Amino acid sequence: MIIPGWGQIVNKQAWKVPIVYATLGGLGYFSVHLTKKYHDYRAAYYNLNPDTPSDDLRFGPTPSYIPENANLNEVKDLRNKYRNNRDLVYVGIVLAYGLNIVDAYVFAHMRSFDVSKDLSMRPRVKPAVMAQSNMPGITLSIDLIAK
Repeated sequence: MIIPGWGQIVNKQAWKVPIVYATLGGLGYFSVHLTKKYHDYRAAYYNLNPDTPSDDLRFGPTPSYIPENANLNEVKDLRNKYRNNRDLVYVGIVLAYGLNIVDAYVFAHMRSFDVSKDLSMRPRVKPAVMAQSNMPGITLSIDLIAK
């Protein structure tokens, strides 16, 4: 679970490893991009706010691509948009990593499952007595057998 893609290598599905790393790498790169944009607009919102002292650059200087006369509400909306998108990308990273783990785990346990065309099913329905209440009931049994 610690190394992404290792379970796929162990399960002899190495073709999935580039997909895992491309997904995690792409989401990671996008999260860095969105975090930078969020920090830029956070600094701009703080610096352009008339209630903030002019010499206080708590979040750094306002980036040059954001004009000094920008609408404060638009800057705030863009800041919130980048923060929300960044948070969604973090959720996507966790989901992609979890899907990688689940894929390796399920395939490891299902590898020995017989899926040949020689399988058949024998259902049986018969009357029975319920164990808890001594009431009549039915039992359904399904046996998977090889031909």
